[in-house]
Amino acid sequence: MLWGVNKLDHMNPKERSQLTDKELLEAAKNNKPSPLIDAFFIGFLVGIIIYSVAANTWGLLTLIPLFLIYGLLKKPKQYEALKKELKKRNLQ
Repeated sequence: MLWGVNKLDHMNPKERSQLTDKELLEAAKNNKPSPLIDAFFIGFLVGIIIYSVAANTWGLLTLIPLFLIYGLLKKPKQYEALKKELKKRNLQ
C-alpha cells in the first residue's frame, strides 16, 4: 500500500460488508493511519508546493504533491469506515 491507495479505496459500504471477517480484519490492520509519519510527509509536500509557487514554476511539481496530500488525508476516513464495519460485526 502506497500513499493510502489500496483495493478498499473505492469500495462502497455494500462491497465492504461483503468482505469476510478475516479480509476485513487484515484490511483494517494494513490501513491503520500513522499520524506522525503522515504529518511529516504532508509538511514536506506543502514545502514543495510553497517552493514551486515561490519559484514561479506551476505544473506537475505543484500538482503531484497536491494529489499525494489528498491521499494522505483520505486514509483516516477509510480507516474509520473499516472500524465502523468491524464494530458492526462485533470484531473489534
